[in-house]
Amino acid sequence: MEANALGYLAAGFGAAAIVIGAALGIGKLAAAAMEASGRQPEVAGQVRTTVLIAAALIEGATFFALAICIILATK
Repeated sequence: MEANALGYLAAGFGAAAIVIGAALGIGKLAAAAMEASGRQPEVAGQVRTTVLIAAALIEGATFFALAICIILATK
């Protein structure tokens, strides 16, 4: 097996792990937000804003990590 093929394989596994981790994180975030909104409906707007900011930070870190995987795969 060539070194390039192993690099592509490792980048694929890394990208898969990153996306799975981000999906689990956003899922937990959404579940906690729904529970908080159910317990205190009057703060639902504040919770929604906080969730959107946190989800954007998670997605930003995910895109950065995916970019690193792509860069390492093409090196």
